[in-house]
Amino acid sequence: MVKKPEIGWRWPIQGPGLAGAAVAALAVWLTACSPAATTATTTRLTTAASLSPQASGIAAIVRKAMTTYHLRAVIVRVTKGDQVVTTQAFGSSLTGEPATPAMHFRNGAVAFAYVATLLMEYVDEHEVSLNDTINRWVPALPEANKVTLKMLANQTSGYPDFETDPAWTAAFNANPFQIFTYQQRLNYAFRRPVQFKPGTNWSYSHTNFMILGHILSIIGKKPLATLLQQKVIGPMGLTSTTSSETSAIPEPVLHSYSSERERALQIPPKVTFYEEATYWNTGWGTPDGANETTNIYDLTKTAVAVGTGELLSRSSYHAMTDPNLLGFGHPQANCAPSCFKQIPAYNYGLGVVRAGSWILQNPLVSGYSATEAYLPSQKIAIAVAATFEPAAFNSQGVEPNASDPIFRQIGAYMAPDDAPPTGK
Repeated sequence: MVKKPEIGWRWPIQGPGLAGAAVAALAVWLTACSPAATTATTTRLTTAASLSPQASGIAAIVRKAMTTYHLRAVIVRVTKGDQVVTTQAFGSSLTGEPATPAMHFRNGAVAFAYVATLLMEYVDEHEVSLNDTINRWVPALPEANKVTLKMLANQTSGYPDFETDPAWTAAFNANPFQIFTYQQRLNYAFRRPVQFKPGTNWSYSHTNFMILGHILSIIGKKPLATLLQQKVIGPMGLTSTTSSETSAIPEPVLHSYSSERERALQIPPKVTFYEEATYWNTGWGTPDGANETTNIYDLTKTAVAVGTGELLSRSSYHAMTDPNLLGFGHPQANCAPSCFKQIPAYNYGLGVVRAGSWILQNPLVSGYSATEAYLPSQKIAIAVAATFEPAAFNSQGVEPNASDPIFRQIGAYMAPDDAPPTGK
């Protein structure tokens, strides 16, 4: 039940798996969509005849993807500059309850973009430098005198991901509602040695952002949730993005479902296993104070705010979002499959992903798939949230991060001359 890098939010390890390796994710982007028919609910627009040509084209992309990836619900919003191209919802949240654009869902690693923005604000305020080593705040951690703030933010520290530890996986599967403390996650992470010398390779690790969030709370002398609200979420104008230590989600809720615990619970292969995952606690995957829920409107605002760097200096914006790691990284046995060479379709900035000219985040967690993406040159923002039908999950309980290929198809439709890349 492990998440992959932002092409999905976990990596498969021993026991039930949630998302495949990066190669498999890249293959997903190339999968052709087949036609399907799905009932759509929209904001203000209630019939297909009332949709603009572009909105109709986006709806067709979503309907096809819902069949290809076996999706229960999809919510999508696309803007270009000040123009709203479309806001639509498809499918159902609960049986008999249509999905609507007002519904809230978990945003997972979108919070990493907020944390990185907070870091860069402190850089702009000359409180810290990206090259500061973390022994200034957490001296007891391995290689603390060599690991820098930048290495935490761009996933090059070498720190193992606690989420790939089999003991952590077993604990989560036994009770997905529990809260894992910062110290508990540190203990799981460092049961294994550092995977490579700091700065010499790239490997996706939730441990990095967990530690970075902890350090930022020390720098700001307040809880991370307070700092993010005051310096990032509030200034970005996000009115429906909230954090909680618990599993609470504000109403109305987009419900999620998963089969990822099938193997852990020893469900016979011939038995269809599909359970509600809406209220699983996802705080394990983010820093303390960044376990958040949102809606499609705030997800679109996030794409614009992060994609334009509206809260940052130009130098900090470029440090955060430029493809500085393109071509960096290599496979390595002790961090496979989460360490690999950064390619045009997926390369990491500071808390964000680059896909060609697009700046994005695309978490997959607890039955939710979500993507927010921005193309600066054309001011196009795309936000997608999706949930899954039972057929989406393979025999290992793994589902595709379907919001990502939907975004890439919409991106190609909206900007054919600067489409998000779907391969090497």
